[in-house]
Amino acid sequence: MCGIVGYVGPRNAVEFLLEGLRRLEYRGYDSAGVATLTPQGELGVSKSVGRIAALSEQLECRPLSGSLGIGHTRWATHGPPTQSNAHPHLGGDREIAIVHNGVIENYQALKEDLEIEGYRFRSETDSEVIAHLIDRQLTELIASGNGTPREPAELAAEAVKRAVSRLHGTLGVAAVFRRFPGLLVAARRGSPLVIGVGDGEHFLASDASPLAGYTDKIVYLADHQIAVLTADRLKVTHRETGPIRHRVHTLDIDVQQVELGRYPHYMLKEICEQPQSLADTMRGRLNHEDATAVFGGLNLTPQQLRGIDRILLTACGTSWHAALVGEYLIEEMARLPVEVEYASELRYRNPPMDRSTLVFAITQSGETADTLAAMREMKRKGHPTLAVCNVVGSTAAQESDGGIYLHAGPEIGVASTKAYTSQCLVMALLGLYFGRMQHLSYDAGRRYIDGFRRLPELVEKSLQCQSEAQRIAEKYAHCQNFLYLGRQHNFPTALEGALKLKEISYIHAEGYPAAEMKHGPIALVDEHTPSVFLMPPGFIYDKVLSNVEEVKARGGPVIAIAAEGDRRVAELADDVLYTPAVPEYLQPFTTVVPLQLLAYYIAVQRGCDVDRPRNLAKSVTVE
Repeated sequence: MCGIVGYVGPRNAVEFLLEGLRRLEYRGYDSAGVATLTPQGELGVSKSVGRIAALSEQLECRPLSGSLGIGHTRWATHGPPTQSNAHPHLGGDREIAIVHNGVIENYQALKEDLEIEGYRFRSETDSEVIAHLIDRQLTELIASGNGTPREPAELAAEAVKRAVSRLHGTLGVAAVFRRFPGLLVAARRGSPLVIGVGDGEHFLASDASPLAGYTDKIVYLADHQIAVLTADRLKVTHRETGPIRHRVHTLDIDVQQVELGRYPHYMLKEICEQPQSLADTMRGRLNHEDATAVFGGLNLTPQQLRGIDRILLTACGTSWHAALVGEYLIEEMARLPVEVEYASELRYRNPPMDRSTLVFAITQSGETADTLAAMREMKRKGHPTLAVCNVVGSTAAQESDGGIYLHAGPEIGVASTKAYTSQCLVMALLGLYFGRMQHLSYDAGRRYIDGFRRLPELVEKSLQCQSEAQRIAEKYAHCQNFLYLGRQHNFPTALEGALKLKEISYIHAEGYPAAEMKHGPIALVDEHTPSVFLMPPGFIYDKVLSNVEEVKARGGPVIAIAAEGDRRVAELADDVLYTPAVPEYLQPFTTVVPLQLLAYYIAVQRGCDVDRPRNLAKSVTVE
């Protein structure tokens, strides 16, 4: 994996391919490459280790021509980042070029068979098997033609179909053929592909962001579908059922949403976009008259929903932290028991679950492999399974029984920020929705709604600590260990703050419930280990204050996230980041903002690549 682009039409293909790859940089990668095909069937390839800029410079020195091409950014799964392991890979005697996202689980056995037949491998990747396998299938198809001429598109699609049927694992593949100069073939199984429909041209990408500004008409490929693209035609077939009528959607992404604008990094841009993204997530979902939330895509009747007596939330990473926030909020508002499971564990467990359990799979991209696997397992067992995701047409959206879109807008930075707060808000709205179905009074529902409507304004105020967060970051950026401590609603926020710091600054950080500190983590406290306490007002405020005293007594520096005007904290903590004073159910939204800013500025101070942290990918489509 990680990013795929493709083009066929009248333009110089390289121009779109490079721009598309730049827009996919957020997904994380270690090498990049492009392949183009001229109308005369000349196949050119250019690959580079490192950033897109290096590939661009290489292409300036040795340009590639052609109006048909594919490109790729690679996040290593097999073999280190080298030029030979970078995509595209060639099949046969430079007959075919392919790019691939995913993992081929049986590649070693296929490779051994192909080597016996005389195919020579030049990389350590699993992906190169695909190129040679397609070449072999095409050779066999042509040899068995029995004198009956076949259309190039039919031959190419059949060769890809037969090759894919022999591959075990996940894949999104794009292939070009030297003998078919006007043809691009794409296939999907478990790894997303999106086709852009233009005027006399077609585009391909692994998500919609590279297509913004080029076309507003897109087609989402589903699993087991194969697409044949020419400049003026798109044909989609299903591996089992044959040709299908594809549905064209409207691309709802403005090109400005995928550009940096005045910001130095996407992460800072997205942190600052949270007032707007929260407003967008709420839009149309608050019913003041009935004091409840409104969801249009759950696809369950009110009678079915009233029969739910348990909710299971499953997710990975940051989405799992949003699920923990959901556990607090849904149980508080709806009095429904909620369980939160790591999707990577749930997929292999067989927990006892009664029939009245509703499952929500939470994934920003809608493509997270572990979350999709857990969702499929729950569906197989007959549980109604809904998705909470941010990407229209994603696998989670297509395969779930229903769901909720975040409407947070494209999130480019690898470290999730605005999608996280939008996920937390959806959890809160679900709490209100189920609460009003259960026991929550009309007046209580109205109070919750009034609070939710204030969120954009409250988060805007939280963002005012930006300059102070930068100052504190400069003070502590040299530290190698941090503790993050919070209670109740702020415990998941402590986990999320620690994760943000780990992801982008490579500093070891751990989150704990503040009271658990004395059960082990307090052994880590010294003058070089800052403790970040989340301590807005609440019924256990004094207990958290006592935990701060314990850290100070052992010489540990304290950074506090506190409510405006809190003088007790100011007298005790070494540094304070202030947020608005809000009810506890709103605190996860206001207290996470200074933690996001602190992580961002520490990473900048340490010279880290904030938007593209090492070893990470935005959409984790492998196990």
